[in-house]
Amino acid sequence: MTKSAMITICGRPNAGKSTLTNALVGEKVAIVSPKPQTTRNRITAIVNHGDTQFVLLDTPGFHKPKTRLGDYMVNVVRESVSDVDCVLLMVEPVASLGPQEEALIERLKQAGAPAILLINKIDTVDKARLLEVMAVYSAAYDFDAILPISAKTGDGLDELLNELEKYAVEGPHLFPDDMITDQPERQICAELVREKLLKCLDKEIPHGTAVEVTKFSERDNGIIDLEVTIFCEKDSHKGIIIGKKGAMLKKIGELARLDIEAFMGTKVNLQTWVKVKENWRDSMASLRNFGFTEQ
Repeated sequence: MTKSAMITICGRPNAGKSTLTNALVGEKVAIVSPKPQTTRNRITAIVNHGDTQFVLLDTPGFHKPKTRLGDYMVNVVRESVSDVDCVLLMVEPVASLGPQEEALIERLKQAGAPAILLINKIDTVDKARLLEVMAVYSAAYDFDAILPISAKTGDGLDELLNELEKYAVEGPHLFPDDMITDQPERQICAELVREKLLKCLDKEIPHGTAVEVTKFSERDNGIIDLEVTIFCEKDSHKGIIIGKKGAMLKKIGELARLDIEAFMGTKVNLQTWVKVKENWRDSMASLRNFGFTEQ
């Protein structure tokens, strides 16, 4: 008999949610960077563990929004905590609750959701400090379990999957067993380009970018022709993204192409352009055009 469970992963920006998602899937389905608010949409990832299928919902980092895009991201998190079999609240190994954790715990209480606390990044601290972290969070919420893990090294992930088996419900799998995500290939390619923007650019510039795939076609020999447009909010940002004699845009394109080829399993001919769309993060029409719609 097969089983399945719907699991939401939530936490503050940079807690390691997407790193955990990729580690559990075994492939890169969510982009990662050290910059906050890397994940903008809810990403569905599929993990098959024996006869059980876990459907993971990787959510944006919970933060205080400053734009309509930020409002959208925070609402995605709030909605994703409801109507799932279990919520994984991912925190850093710090023995205090920040405003993000307090707000998420309040949301858990409202939803009455079964929850597991994941104390991530245990490879960065003395193990003795974890007891203090456990005590602080145990006093704040009645978690079903508290698991110290490292999404980066894989420490504790087998224990996590075994713990999640308790929430699985008998019935058919929700997705085909060979699927690892429900994201269209075009969307993953766009996200891989945006990941390189986050990697290569500083300060606010990468947060004001959006990536749109304008062409995605496959030749008879299997090579994929991919054209993407990078949107930014200011002319000055456009110049920085392109760089001197196009050097920065070329670097971003080359790094993205390598990851896209690894994901697609074939050669990719990637062409990139940069356009300005002022204040798109506060424009409902632009947000809809870029796919930020209610889920």
